[in-house]
Amino acid sequence: MNAVALRFYVHQPRKHGKELLFEWLLGRAKEMGIHGGSAFLSVAGYGRHGVIHEQRFFELPEVLPVMVEFIVTSEEADKLLALVRSEKIHTFCTRTPTEVIMIDDR
Repeated sequence: MNAVALRFYVHQPRKHGKELLFEWLLGRAKEMGIHGGSAFLSVAGYGRHGVIHEQRFFELPEVLPVMVEFIVTSEEADKLLALVRSEKIHTFCTRTPTEVIMIDDR
């Protein structure tokens, strides 16, 4: 099955309203009927400003990158992107064609 990998890159403490942005993205996608999404916390990363944020053993930085990923149809990706745009959320995302493979040992 052909699908789209839609990935949003946000900073962990960033909020939209009173909710963390990565949680907001997951919640709205669920409300839209998207069957699954995941948020991945990075151990290190940097963005367009070149500032490196990394997790250290004894101290946690204030900001870590989070990638929020959805594997969806092209239409679902369009709907989610339209919602993010309508909310005027300034963020970076990627949209990549992908192939979904279901492995079932039954």
